[in-house]
Amino acid sequence: MILDINNASELKRYDDFVKRNEYSFLTQDRAWAKIKNNWSEDYVYLENAGEIIAAMSILSIKAIDGKWLLYANRGPVCDIYDKDTVLALVDEVKKLDKFKDAFLFRFDPAIPYDEKLIDLYKNTELKIRRRDTDEHSFIQPRRNAIIDISKSEDDILGGFHSKTRYNIRLSYRKGVTTRISQSDEDLNTFFEETKVMAERNGITYRPKEYFKRLIDNYDAKIFLSDFEGAPLSSAILIMYKDYAWYMYGASNNLHRNYMPNYQMQWEMIKYAKEHGATRYDFGGIFKLDDEDGLYRFKRGFLNEEDFTEFIGEFDLVLDEEAYKKYLSK
Repeated sequence: MILDINNASELKRYDDFVKRNEYSFLTQDRAWAKIKNNWSEDYVYLENAGEIIAAMSILSIKAIDGKWLLYANRGPVCDIYDKDTVLALVDEVKKLDKFKDAFLFRFDPAIPYDEKLIDLYKNTELKIRRRDTDEHSFIQPRRNAIIDISKSEDDILGGFHSKTRYNIRLSYRKGVTTRISQSDEDLNTFFEETKVMAERNGITYRPKEYFKRLIDNYDAKIFLSDFEGAPLSSAILIMYKDYAWYMYGASNNLHRNYMPNYQMQWEMIKYAKEHGATRYDFGGIFKLDDEDGLYRFKRGFLNEEDFTEFIGEFDLVLDEEAYKKYLSK
């Protein structure tokens, strides 16, 4: 079925299902459409005996030759190993008006890599982009640095590399402090640090309004590490059910040798644990390479098994020529 977004009771029923379902992810919540507000939104679901049993939130954008890319970010909201249910959801997607003028429908469940899962979908119309694919061609990184924070704080800290523990303690000895905020003033601080970091690393960054939408729609928190009242680093943390996601981090060029980023991460981990999270996601990793500074930083907090390799992207290709153009971009 296609969700009627003008029906308040149906919206509530859909939202309640997604929020309580064990397979849901924050980007499958309807709030994500408010974050990605330049995309169009659609929702499909399946019922059994009047109860929703599976769902998929889909965002769409015209990407190639005026044709739609339909994307269910970290969908579906059901057991990916239940092939019949997943394919039934795909059949519901085919009923969307946009599907008639789409070149690709894609979903990428946050499921660990498993050859058995690939075999399960081998004879379906879905193509799975996985290990043998250029890591930079995925919409989302295929590896994420996720740690178990259901353990005690001492056990979590003990799992860090010794140099990471040293840097955390050094930051406190130097007088760095970390606080939590959602104020416009501190959002401005985060954004200014984002610009400094982007210029330092030669990367792009999102507009300030994007981060404001994260705060407004997901109750995201800004963590800010300061020294003697001067801002040094900051980050955005989102909590969704038992999942904590460090989405964006930034820093300026002041007192970087005081290791504010290490303290900030430790304070975010402690906050997440105190507020019910059992997993802490440091975000994506494109390659396990010590020459990559971001990887080296995250590796200090994780063991090798904490780098979760996801299955990849499930693609239903509707226009082969447009699909090839999209992959070559």
